Amino acid sequence: MGEQPSTKFPQEIIDEYAELGVDLPALFSAGHLGTRMEVQIVEASAERVVGTMPVEGNTQPYGLLHGGASAVLAETLGSIGSMLHGGASKIAVGVDLNCTHHRGVRNGLVTGVATPVHRGRSTATYEIVITDERDKRVCTARLTCLLRDAGTGADAAPQ
Repeated sequence: MGEQPSTKFPQEIIDEYAELGVDLPALFSAGHLGTRMEVQIVEASAERVVGTMPVEGNTQPYGLLHGGASAVLAETLGSIGSMLHGGASKIAVGVDLNCTHHRGVRNGLVTGVATPVHRGRSTATYEIVITDERDKRVCTARLTCLLRDAGTGADAAPQ
């Protein structure tokens, strides 16, 4: 799909994770599923996370953007916001995802913007608005993540 944009992080976030030896672009790449779906993180901070995803390759049998694809984009963006809110000492684990699909999209690129609804010590909730290239709302989602201490073993933050 062309050249991949680089993710924009606030410098203090880059410095915090760099001290731990964590590669932020790799950490916030959306993983194998996000790579397969061509999710690109454009901007990332605890206050706002922006990402894009092509419709092509992420459709259901009728040729419309698959609702599950919108859910993947929403959970990816909300999880990144939650991780950045929690800081390097926490990991974010999604516990509730709600998606309302407003209109179908057949082509182009969709953009998701995640903004916080609640940022606490143990949970973070983000609203994610996904729009099409005409800035028409495609999906509204809400994600709540549990913020757990980053320990060792299976619950450790990726390094």
